[in-house]
Amino acid sequence: MQTPSVLVVEDEPAQREILAYNLEAEGFRVQQADNGEEALLIVAEETPDLIVLDWMLPNVSGIEVCRRLKSRAETKAVPIIMLSARSEETDLVRGLETGADDYMVKPYSVAELMARVRTQLRRSRPATVGEALEYEDITLDPETHRVHRDGNLLKLGPTEFRLLTTFMEKPGRVWSREQLLDRVWGRDIYVDTRTVDVHVGRLRKALCAHGGDDPVRTVRGAGYALG
Repeated sequence: MQTPSVLVVEDEPAQREILAYNLEAEGFRVQQADNGEEALLIVAEETPDLIVLDWMLPNVSGIEVCRRLKSRAETKAVPIIMLSARSEETDLVRGLETGADDYMVKPYSVAELMARVRTQLRRSRPATVGEALEYEDITLDPETHRVHRDGNLLKLGPTEFRLLTTFMEKPGRVWSREQLLDRVWGRDIYVDTRTVDVHVGRLRKALCAHGGDDPVRTVRGAGYALG
């Protein structure tokens, strides 16, 4: 399972370093940006699992960054926690209406922010914070790396386990081969898209080893989905 990645977008160096330090101590991979334009470029290259976003940024504001990311299909599901010195209720409402998933007023408790990061990840990628996943008669435990179907323990390789985790976090979502490569193998590794087909085939075989219908659906011209 890939370590969850968090993008910190904050123009105050001291604040940014404190956030990065604490997130890394919690076990997250951290990327940093000190302005909105840089943040958008980083997200275009590698979509993070969560974004901690300051409202007041030079050039492109945090509100505008949030609006742009939430308007795009490929990034609208990424949780965004907005940070701001603005404490008025109208500012809170504006931040949430723009698409922010949470809003914290400066000065804030770092411990509380870490808790909110985990809460958002639990909703968007539950396996990354140790939450067991269930889909119909399939259960997946990310901590023990065990998968059961209808009570039977399945034998999955590490790549098939990561594939199934991705599918079970978003049942019904269609994943393209390129998206699966990014999520399961990572952008730093070159793998041919046909490799995805091979591992999906292995996953299907493992899931049906004790009987039952194949739960992985091929969507012609688009990719794969669970259910």
